[in-house]
Amino acid sequence: MANTPNKTTPTDADVDAFVAAVEHPVRRRDAERLIALMSRITGEPPRLWGPTIVGFGSYHYRYASGREGDAGAAGFSPRKAATTVYLPDGVDAHSDLLATLGPHTVGVSCVYIKDLDTVDLGVLEEVVRRSYATVSAETFGDG
Repeated sequence: MANTPNKTTPTDADVDAFVAAVEHPVRRRDAERLIALMSRITGEPPRLWGPTIVGFGSYHYRYASGREGDAGAAGFSPRKAATTVYLPDGVDAHSDLLATLGPHTVGVSCVYIKDLDTVDLGVLEEVVRRSYATVSAETFGDG
């Protein structure tokens, strides 16, 4: 596993064209808003990681298993069911803020939001800011 290449790598694909092609109008609108928000937080331009993740900056991770690689330090994906906001340091690190975000669901390192109009964007901005600062500070992982 340590030598398995990461499937999600940065590409040179056009982010604006990707967002313009998002079929769901709310996901497309939210993608445009998240690009502005995450660009402001990170100071980094948006870049497609793989075919569907808009990422900002990068960080290096290393796990005790020996697996390591690079991933977007902040990012999101406009999926069909909801927009996925990625928190590489995990949602548990942000449970205090997420409790006040508004309607959302979570995975281990993902926050799923159906409509940015229904959540507190100030809270979302602080969650992304904290996560980005954590993973950008040093090599991140469990080992």
